[in-house]
Amino acid sequence: MKKGGAYYIYQNKKRKKVMRENGQASWFEVKIKYDKQVDDNPQKSVSEPYVVDALTFAEAEENITNEMSAYITGEFEVTDIKKASFKAVFFSDNPKDDRWYKAKVQFIIIDEKSGKEKYTAINYLVQGNTLQIAIKNVEEVMNAGMQDWKFASITETAFLDVFEKKP
Repeated sequence: MKKGGAYYIYQNKKRKKVMRENGQASWFEVKIKYDKQVDDNPQKSVSEPYVVDALTFAEAEENITNEMSAYITGEFEVTDIKKASFKAVFFSDNPKDDRWYKAKVQFIIIDEKSGKEKYTAINYLVQGNTLQIAIKNVEEVMNAGMQDWKFASITETAFLDVFEKKP
């Protein structure tokens, strides 16, 4: 069921948010660079990738700056911003699901003229703790639909977090 840009499924009469499409907004991949203290070692320069929900590149930079200011003491630099290649993000309500996977799904379409199967590939970003859980999370959302589909691939990403636009 679609409600306000998010898709919900109902399990045991509880609403669970599973997907947020980039209807009006777009997803951006953003990298930041800063000096990080790791254990007792001296500070080390690190580069970390994140995903943010924004309308423009400028808004993506502003959003990541606002989000990361709460976590990083000192200065950091936004070193890269690019539009994400995935159509939607599948979120999980399980706090243990702290990894992000890129799932390539192929929708199976029958060509009316030739009668042959055609495939349309779409990428999604899915949250999960393990590869098996990520696969289960994709299947849960995709099997709720009516269209035939299959996995083309699913791989773990380096993204540390995904930040949705704040209302």
